[in-house]
Amino acid sequence: MNLGILISGRGSNMAALVEAMRGGRVEGAEVAVVVSDRAGAAGLARAAELGIETAVVERRGRTREGHEREIIAALRARGVGLVCLAGYMRLLSPCFVEEFRGRALNIHPSLLPAFPGLDAQRQAIEHGVRFSGCTVHFIDETLDGGPIVVQRVVPVCDDDTPDTLAARILVEEHRAYAEAVALVASGNYEVVGRRVIKKP
Repeated sequence: MNLGILISGRGSNMAALVEAMRGGRVEGAEVAVVVSDRAGAAGLARAAELGIETAVVERRGRTREGHEREIIAALRARGVGLVCLAGYMRLLSPCFVEEFRGRALNIHPSLLPAFPGLDAQRQAIEHGVRFSGCTVHFIDETLDGGPIVVQRVVPVCDDDTPDTLAARILVEEHRAYAEAVALVASGNYEVVGRRVIKKP
């Protein structure tokens, strides 16, 4: 299965996915292209260091749908069967969701449905929760919605800041994303309601 990874920033989850694949923890998948909406995204240089093709598709004043249709074309041209959002900082339009329905994953730094959107770690601390974590889910038309594939839990410490909590969650993000991609690439799952269940 060819993967297309969308990034906007440093691409740490992208790099972790590549390393998991090359380390044999994700079978039957390889990264075909890393696409960024920002030419200056640090993750582009990291992808190039890893020997992965990159593409930049900036918005440049176009509509969201027009911008995404160019991204879709870039993914189609490379035979991408699964899209992984890894720090991609734009909401996707219905045209993108429909094109890759059931074939696009996102990772979010909270235990969804708690704390969707921006600043999830700050939200967790402000709400006084004792545990947070990360969620890998299929995308749909809702913000950080869609069927949940994998979740991992981390404690929230009394002296945590958003940055220290984010760093602890990021360690689990790297593990969770590889686990989720391995499951989806295997095809050995079914979606029941909002839950992704591994088949026996």
